[in-house]
Amino acid sequence: MLVLLFKNFIRSKGTKIGLLFLLAIGFISLLIGHQFQEKQQNNITEAAIYQKEHIARNAAFHQDEIGLLLYYIKFSLVNKTLPINSLSIGQRDVNPSIQSVTIRGLEAQKYDSELNNPSNLLAGNIDFSFVLLYLFPLLIIAFSYNIISEEKESGTWKIVATQSPNTFLYILKLFYVRILILIGLLTLILLAAVIFLQIPIDKSFMVFYGISVLYLLFWFAVCFFIVSLQKNSNFNAVILLTIWLFLIIILPAGINTYIINTYKVPEALELTLTQRNAYHEKWDMDKQETLDKFYKHYPQFKNYTLPEKEFSWLWYYAMQQMGDDESAVHSKELETKLQQRNNAGEFMAQFIPTLHTQIQLNEIAKSDLRNQLLFLKETTQFHEKLRLYFYPKIFDNAPVNQEKWENFKVETFNDNSETSFVKAFLPLLLFNLLLISFAWRNFKRKTFI
Repeated sequence: MLVLLFKNFIRSKGTKIGLLFLLAIGFISLLIGHQFQEKQQNNITEAAIYQKEHIARNAAFHQDEIGLLLYYIKFSLVNKTLPINSLSIGQRDVNPSIQSVTIRGLEAQKYDSELNNPSNLLAGNIDFSFVLLYLFPLLIIAFSYNIISEEKESGTWKIVATQSPNTFLYILKLFYVRILILIGLLTLILLAAVIFLQIPIDKSFMVFYGISVLYLLFWFAVCFFIVSLQKNSNFNAVILLTIWLFLIIILPAGINTYIINTYKVPEALELTLTQRNAYHEKWDMDKQETLDKFYKHYPQFKNYTLPEKEFSWLWYYAMQQMGDDESAVHSKELETKLQQRNNAGEFMAQFIPTLHTQIQLNEIAKSDLRNQLLFLKETTQFHEKLRLYFYPKIFDNAPVNQEKWENFKVETFNDNSETSFVKAFLPLLLFNLLLISFAWRNFKRKTFI
């Protein structure tokens, strides 16, 4: 019976066109992921080459004052890009994966990013997560909306009902064939991704695959429930497309608007201006007052006193530090509000399967907001480490040529946060079981078994 149902289904020209179209779009998404992967890798390679040449060039040019040299030198920190990130680019296309900073004021540098074409950002990337979230459900709807209604409308359902000992089991087999084919197509695309994008088959990949399968089963469960209502084909098609539109576009957009208005964040530009104003006003203030504040922040440097000359690097870098300190309140507020946005989004997504899937795929790929917040936090620690290392050398005016500048390599941040199986799988499992239970009840009431 299953073989016959499979042959009947796959024989349809519409079925073949739909599967080939989705397969082609799936492979195109892998090409886009490969381009993204290459771009990220090229940026990291170029950053390493640039830092090495940049430090060597400036060290050769500014040999007299290490304070002046460190005014120019930039040190880079890379947010590691995993191969699986190519399947779910997430926020990596708008948030920088490389932070290059001097030891001067950090807040004016933290939110620098490369320029992007706004039109491209608006359109987004057709990565695999887009194909999975948006296109797979449409094909599931197209294959499933008229499973019973078409035969009823053509007058063949009575023949099927009389010839089949269990009509409910027959309906399950119809869905089983479609589930098998779509999961097979999903598996084929992901296996191609493993080879083409060199993605390791590890825990992250298996969770990614598991969530993808559960997401497809969720849409089959939605179709199963709508079919159980036993309405005509037009009703089924309209209601399923309405559900798709609501869950994919309208509801996420509404939640995003709510979160943005509830957790209003201060603009990064405003934070930068606050830091720069706090820094610039120190030129007109008493230098000792600036140093006293600096000593309060770093009591270990109290033994360095202000020299008699008009300009000193001790005062200059103390002034830079005070700019960061006086904008710290705004910086903490921005970080807190972004964290609140992320937490609110994750909480609400547990009750919206489409949004939950998207957030989980990005989390596995380390391309979500949480990863970006961790990277910014690591950038602050990286910058502080550089300051604490170089401040004594600047204040002592250590010889430039005694520093081993070639030892300063590009550093890498590894996000080691683990994905919870319960958090990833449970919401989708519950929705699937709930919809299947309601559909079972509908079929049972209408004496299909």
